[in-house]
Amino acid sequence: MLKVTGLNAYYDRSHVVQDIAFDVAQGEIVTLMGRNGAGKTTTLRTLMGLLGKRSGSMVFDGHECLMQPPHTRFHMGLAYVPEDRRIVPGLTVRENLELGLIASKDRGRMTEMVDEIAETFPRLKERLHQEGTSMSGGEQQMLAIARAMMARPKMILLDEPSEGIMPILVDEMFELFLRLKQRGTTILLVEQNVERALSISDRAYILDQGEIVHTGTAAELLADQEIQERYCAV
Repeated sequence: MLKVTGLNAYYDRSHVVQDIAFDVAQGEIVTLMGRNGAGKTTTLRTLMGLLGKRSGSMVFDGHECLMQPPHTRFHMGLAYVPEDRRIVPGLTVRENLELGLIASKDRGRMTEMVDEIAETFPRLKERLHQEGTSMSGGEQQMLAIARAMMARPKMILLDEPSEGIMPILVDEMFELFLRLKQRGTTILLVEQNVERALSISDRAYILDQGEIVHTGTAAELLADQEIQERYCAV
């Protein structure tokens, strides 16, 4: 589904992501691990086309798209949920969900898609007419994920979905990721909750100072406390 080679990304003159290579197979959950500042969020933003200065190769679903704009990647089936969620103030949960189809060819199926997503996210179904930003942080995170799922993406990029969320909602969220995987959605996950992320992942890559320094199956990395402490401990 995704093959990245020689990827470099920059903020002004700062070389943040340095010649990394990784891949994600269709239907996998793959986690990018590492301390804050390792380059994980920059990698996701680069994959979505949100950083202007980049080089290398990114083949998504058989197409080279590293230099394509974000809306082209969206139409190809790539979705992105940023760390800050970006729920639009003043809009209801339903209206925020509808934004997920604003640039889609499926806009004519808006009501059908909202109803379908609401069945997948029971907490949101109860709050469709509530203002999105009035919900708890965990519920807003679910709304951000649901909005990304509106266009039925082939692959979704998730940046720190459990950050600042109460444990019971974290459990619900990770169960949701497994259900999405079972439905065929591919997931690339950035997550500081290492044990929880690895428990649902197939494989993982560890970033340190912009470089991939270790990779392995989720089970291997879950069992390797030394690697976790060396590269992921706060």
